[in-house]
Amino acid sequence: MANNQSVRRHLEAFTRGRIIGKLEEGRSVTSVAAESGIAHKIVSRLWRQFQTTGTAIRGFSSGRPRGTTPADDRYIVLQTRRNRRQTAREIARHTTQATGRSISRFTVARRLHGGGLFARRPVRCVPLTPTHRRRHSL
Repeated sequence: MANNQSVRRHLEAFTRGRIIGKLEEGRSVTSVAAESGIAHKIVSRLWRQFQTTGTAIRGFSSGRPRGTTPADDRYIVLQTRRNRRQTAREIARHTTQATGRSISRFTVARRLHGGGLFARRPVRCVPLTPTHRRRHSL
């Protein structure tokens, strides 16, 4: 990522709740922002959202909903660690049977990639005959 691009980090629900609690106690936005180490504008926006809507929950993002839950993702990685020789198609079938939601082998591959597991193909080579071995050792 280039240096001039910013990385968006969202506040967790717990942090949002703590900030709202401090503001409800009557503390100023500036003091809460300084104590939390969060920009004044973010705390101000969070407080304004809470006052207008009565909640500080993050809005939902657009896009297609995920096919798997975080629990499904952990299950996929666990299945792979138990049996490293399973293909993505077999893991998809097992996960579909376990959860009742069908997922593709490509989804499994993405979840494994996210879990730090990558597919490796074994190198295929022609087995050496005794004559080859003898000549190779000379």
